[in-house]
Amino acid sequence: MRAVLDACVLYPPVLRALLLGAARAGLYQPLWSERILEEWARATKKLGPAAEAEARIEVALTKYAHPSSLLPPAYGLEKRLSLPDENDIHVLAVAIAGSADAIVTWNRSDFPRQTLAYEGVDRCDPDGFLWKLQSQRPACFAKVLAEVNAKSSKIASQDISIQKMLKKAKLPRLLKAVLN
Repeated sequence: MRAVLDACVLYPPVLRALLLGAARAGLYQPLWSERILEEWARATKKLGPAAEAEARIEVALTKYAHPSSLLPPAYGLEKRLSLPDENDIHVLAVAIAGSADAIVTWNRSDFPRQTLAYEGVDRCDPDGFLWKLQSQRPACFAKVLAEVNAKSSKIASQDISIQKMLKKAKLPRLLKAVLN
């Protein structure tokens, strides 16, 4: 499976760690463009200059860890596409150019299913996407989840339960699947 990760799902640290961890585990192939990565880095500005600097380091590390995920702009495609928010057309263009199966995003209204289906692309919210990956390969996903949880606990300097971590990351479907 190939999926474009919208900037809004790369911004939250735990969600990003789960998505990229699942990619490293071979559960899917992530795709993005320089513009998507730049949007992620710029979104951290509201947290202060240090946060943006950290995000730019994360962007560089992500590009290094996933060199085949970075796609060039698809300007020719962008000209023929239409979405409710013109600023999101580049995301759909990347999905088409990269033969993606889906766009992973929280922005449901900006990516109408009918428009995406016409282009052969699905829209997945991150909770449903991660739930699907976990359902397909639970043992493999459990390792990813344990790694992300350990890293989150280390950063917080205290043990954080998987339940609390997934709840805070707004991943209720995944949480329910993991607890069962």
